[in-house]
Amino acid sequence: MRICIIPETGIDESLLSFLEEKLSRIFGNAKVKTGFLIPETAFNSYRQQFNAEMVLKSLPIPDRKKCNLILGVTEKDLFADGLNFVFGIAEPLSGKALISTARLKNSFYGLPEDKELLKVRTLKEAVHEIGHLLGLPHCPDERCVMSFSNSITDVDRKSFYFCPRCLKVIYSAM
Repeated sequence: MRICIIPETGIDESLLSFLEEKLSRIFGNAKVKTGFLIPETAFNSYRQQFNAEMVLKSLPIPDRKKCNLILGVTEKDLFADGLNFVFGIAEPLSGKALISTARLKNSFYGLPEDKELLKVRTLKEAVHEIGHLLGLPHCPDERCVMSFSNSITDVDRKSFYFCPRCLKVIYSAM
């Protein structure tokens, strides 16, 4: 499986290298590609957030010869209809997913930054959204990477591994 990581311009290079390495180990092959620009129309001035679905649609469609899946990475705070915020969003039919590091950063909560913790949190959300692209729903096992995260505490509780039940589904999809 080939995953193209397409970051918003300005994402930390060490974070992208970490994602590329870890996602390659988990899924077979991941490469960081040229960045993308978020359309200004995706910004909701009332909420002071970006519409995740609009940003997701701005990502390129996967060229199946080069990438099976697209993973966009942004620092913008995202929301989806009916939710206060989202850490990420996936659109399985298009093969595209998007994650945000905004609420994964300690500074969002008034805490000192921790680059290593940010890397692990970002990896968890990346694996989670790729899991959705591969057909997995949310998992009731709160340690499974596919468990739903409604807060940073939920993100920190789960691992970046699939539980045995979810892993079985992933193997059949790959």
